[in-house]
Amino acid sequence: MTSRPPRRGTHSALRDFLHSEAAGGIVLIAAAACAMVVANLPATAPGYEALLHYRTGPTLTPALGPMTVHLWINDGLMALFFLLVGLEIKREFVDGRLASADRRRLPFIAAAAGMAVPALVFLLVAGAEPGLQPGWAIPAATDIAFAIGVLALLGSRVPSALKLLLTTVAIVDDMGAVAIIAIAYTETIQVLALAGAALALVVLYVLNRRQVMALWPYLLAGAALWLFVLQSGVHATIAGVLTAMLIPIRPSPGAPDDATSPLHRLEQGLHPWVAFGIVPLFGFANAGVSLAGASLATLTQPLVLGIALGLFVGKQAGIFGAIWGADRLGVARRPAGVSWAQLYGMALVAGIGFTMSLFIGGLAFADPAVMAEVKIGVLAGSILSALAGVAILASCGRRRAAR
Repeated sequence: MTSRPPRRGTHSALRDFLHSEAAGGIVLIAAAACAMVVANLPATAPGYEALLHYRTGPTLTPALGPMTVHLWINDGLMALFFLLVGLEIKREFVDGRLASADRRRLPFIAAAAGMAVPALVFLLVAGAEPGLQPGWAIPAATDIAFAIGVLALLGSRVPSALKLLLTTVAIVDDMGAVAIIAIAYTETIQVLALAGAALALVVLYVLNRRQVMALWPYLLAGAALWLFVLQSGVHATIAGVLTAMLIPIRPSPGAPDDATSPLHRLEQGLHPWVAFGIVPLFGFANAGVSLAGASLATLTQPLVLGIALGLFVGKQAGIFGAIWGADRLGVARRPAGVSWAQLYGMALVAGIGFTMSLFIGGLAFADPAVMAEVKIGVLAGSILSALAGVAILASCGRRRAAR
């Protein structure tokens, strides 16, 4: 394979990622809106449900039964989404904004509080209801593509430093979500399959240690790892993150990427497919919820209310409160040139949970009726967060333009 010369430029890889992530977020918004329309039109709703549950086969594990379109999206394609998440996390820690302890401090503090407070809000609202406790992690996640897509609609009225902070907070948030999925939503373990997964990890480790620069051996071992993890009882998407952690990276200070680095090559090749294909497809397959029979009373159901308030109230309280406290105590400083009002608007936008919240909801609850409430809660909390965040940030932009 002929290597391209390293690309040089003044922008960081994270800034390049931001531009494409914003466009992908807008496509995701459109896909989610389309799913809601299709799921509620009498002419299309039956076909929508039939397509998602169409059995394609094969049976990869008895626990799941024959593979369906929905399973291939949620357990198969989303493993590629988590592979990209893992690549982004590793790049930021080795070669990006999280490479130094000083830069990690504020995103880690904000992300930790931004996960803990929404979970606490959910438990306070819905935790006493029998059978709802497994949903505690649903409002804890931020949808990076959706959130950045919303900020993109405001254009230059949102400072770049604010977009970068939201992105790094969301990346750390993704780390927490992956850990939650692996630990909290694994019920039974198949030891033999887990041993196979361990062997695949050893192969990936040996490839990394031998500094193999070709991507195909890692992708083959990663595919084997995915199959073994799927059969083990741990959610298969974790295989994507584990594979990413063992793909080599060559740091490229002062440039967006290094064309000889396997991680950079894979991330660049994978990102368009994930941002414009896999994530919107996931949104279309999971956002469609029938509103037939729903009323204002539906929004007061404990599960719906717990998720919506966790996202809308918990996220803004956790993230903004953590940033304010860290700045006041001198633990970490807020970004230069960003006002407190803009930080508050960003904290609101971080309440858009969509992709990760729906994903965790599907792990927490198997009952379709309960999942309908999960979707309504996620949509309500995400829409409220988006509208309030945009209103605050747009107001800040108008005040700056007036001065």
